[in-house]
Amino acid sequence: MALIDRFFARAIRRGQLTVIHADGTRQSFGEADPALKPVTIRFGAGATRRILRDPSLGAAEAFMDGDILMEQGEILDLLILFASNNRWEDNDSVLFPSAFKKAVDAVMFRLGRINMERRSKRNVAHHYDLSGKLYDLFLDTDRQYSCAYFSAPGIGLEQAQLDKKAHIVAKLALKPGMKVLDIGCGWGGMALYIHQKTGAEVLGVTLSEEQLKVARQRALDAGVADKVKFELIDYRHVTGQFDRIVSVGMFEHVGTPHYRTFFRKVRELLTPEGVMLLHTIGRAGGPGVTDAFTLKYIFPGGYIPALSEIAQGYEGLRYFMTDVEVLRLHYAETLKHWYERTVAARDAITGLYDERFYRMWCFYLAGCHVSFKYGGLVNYQLQFSRSRDALPLTRDYMVEAERALHEPHKVTLRQAGQAG
Repeated sequence: MALIDRFFARAIRRGQLTVIHADGTRQSFGEADPALKPVTIRFGAGATRRILRDPSLGAAEAFMDGDILMEQGEILDLLILFASNNRWEDNDSVLFPSAFKKAVDAVMFRLGRINMERRSKRNVAHHYDLSGKLYDLFLDTDRQYSCAYFSAPGIGLEQAQLDKKAHIVAKLALKPGMKVLDIGCGWGGMALYIHQKTGAEVLGVTLSEEQLKVARQRALDAGVADKVKFELIDYRHVTGQFDRIVSVGMFEHVGTPHYRTFFRKVRELLTPEGVMLLHTIGRAGGPGVTDAFTLKYIFPGGYIPALSEIAQGYEGLRYFMTDVEVLRLHYAETLKHWYERTVAARDAITGLYDERFYRMWCFYLAGCHVSFKYGGLVNYQLQFSRSRDALPLTRDYMVEAERALHEPHKVTLRQAGQAG
């Protein structure tokens, strides 16, 4: 108990944490701060031992199993309390792992990053083939399961996800008649949006059988199944030539040993004047490791890359990186919406699964939120082209296209193509 209390005393300075140990003793840490909600937690008999044995996985599993109970506040409040006191950019954080722990983790997780084709499909199914009802409970109506784009203060999740699609499509510089490949197409929302707004033909590829069923049905329902097609296929087996390639929220599952394969394949699939937009979570710092909780319960085989690791994938392949944007806090806001929707749907989620799954999902979303809000995670939007001349000289075209997508009374690219 003394050891974990010393840790709490070092970790919590602003805000107040009260811990009720299994023997009934109560300890308080930090100083009250109006910006941070006070939190009280109760430890079960095995909580302290589990946390000390493996702080990341042990704390998560103790919460999932009810060995850590929230007496005051929610799990999000607890994680905010820790993370806000130990921000990524501060030098005195006690949450950063030691050099020894980093070395051990690097060895342990190295094999987990090697996503051979059969393993990739299994890893995707672990997360994305969960009940569609679950995703309907916390995502927007288009099931956009990636970082939204909050283009103005106070907008809701539905608008922010719509704005994300517009933000990406504007960067693609699409023209009528183009062919587009969507790698990791999810439930089809981006592909359908691209066709609706530009008239481009789109092929979406996924490794999730459940996502494929939904995406194909959506295309049929919209009457565009001949123009927006979806296939269950690994990106490594796609053939043909595409004017534009977009990949949103898929690169995190590629695995660092396969970045070269990914970029080489994308270049092969692009026309000589082709453009690709990659939207991925990234690390603000250098290479790291995936935490044990995420690997075990959420994204087996997943890894969030540093920008330097992405660069190693495409350097030397005769690409032009034509644009880079860093979305710093947009995913934190997105995850807050997802967390709040999950909490509101507690009864429905426990009905689909059980209380332990609900607690796991809350821990996952809350942990991700604080990682973007206070930790070292960001979102990168990286644009590549095979040609130095394929895109305008300035970024003004992005702003103009995005504005047009937000103003439906203006002539769309699709209408312009039909008129011509």
